[in-house]
Amino acid sequence: MGEQEQQSIRCLVAKVGLDGHDRGAHVIARAFRDAGFEVIYSGLHKAPEEIVQATVQEDADVLGISILSGAHNTLVPKIMDGLEEYDAKEDTLVLAGGVIPDEDKEALKDQGVSAVFGPGTSIEETIEFVRENAPER
Repeated sequence: MGEQEQQSIRCLVAKVGLDGHDRGAHVIARAFRDAGFEVIYSGLHKAPEEIVQATVQEDADVLGISILSGAHNTLVPKIMDGLEEYDAKEDTLVLAGGVIPDEDKEALKDQGVSAVFGPGTSIEETIEFVRENAPER
């Protein structure tokens, strides 16, 4: 496939809630961009509704939610419900990253999160997962 024929994967990297730590989000956003993905960064302190709106408006293929605050069991389901309201849940690969306890990962996956990446996950592993699982445009 020629380079013009292959559209880049659109990724929204989002920081939800009051979590003010964005170093990891910046690292993954840069790595995604370096891998050839189109990257939009939400900025800090976004409400779940704002992330849903940005995902839909930007027509993102991938939504990467960075969360370190411990509020993932409250905030991520709100995002997933919002994506469903806009019929965007099936068309969006949703990833979560940050400090998320193992016992919470299955509940997030049950909500529709495709993968949860914790500290120590290699950037290459995350990029490969996106390439293999992002929806076709």
